[in-house]
Amino acid sequence: MTNPIPTPFPCRQPPTHGLTSQSPVLATEDPAAYQLHCRQFLDEYKPATPTETQLTQELADTAWRLNRIPSLEAALLDRGANPPSEQARIEFDIVDAHRALATLGMHYQRLSRQFQKALVQLREIQSDRGERERRDLKDAAAILEHHKHKGIPYDPAEDGFVFSKDRVEAFAQRLIRLNESRHIEDVRFHMPPYARTASTSFRAATAGSVYRP
Repeated sequence: MTNPIPTPFPCRQPPTHGLTSQSPVLATEDPAAYQLHCRQFLDEYKPATPTETQLTQELADTAWRLNRIPSLEAALLDRGANPPSEQARIEFDIVDAHRALATLGMHYQRLSRQFQKALVQLREIQSDRGERERRDLKDAAAILEHHKHKGIPYDPAEDGFVFSKDRVEAFAQRLIRLNESRHIEDVRFHMPPYARTASTSFRAATAGSVYRP
């Protein structure tokens, strides 16, 4: 999202870029636009823990500052190339603009590294969490199928799982469908014709079992 173009900065003074300030939003920027910007990051990464939320917010704030830099650069060049008066030209010329641009370039590189670092951390944390969740769901699905085979009711909370029974049931059914579809794939695309009859009999005997990759 493009941030509003900041107001021109005073002559001979460093631009009020706010790229190192504690607050990510300048007084000249729209707080509602910033809130929408943050919501887009939350919707994309869907943080589920305080650490994930912290990293997602860091991504949003860093991106907001990065998006501000092109507008700052344009304002600097315009101020240096088109001074409103002779006195303004003396006080802030194109050489001053290029010095300020070099400073903005350093801020851009720093913020880009910060964004990439936070993104890598967030993806690693979410990948680990997702893998643990899938592993726990597989375990819960296997136990559920075992209880169903014995005709015993099962509550996942009994084994410390945080998933609802409906979610475990849906996951188990998905694994069963995967197991059946992969068997069909093997039979149709990989298995010699003479072996298909025996495989069909084996499939009938194992139908309904939970898939284990």
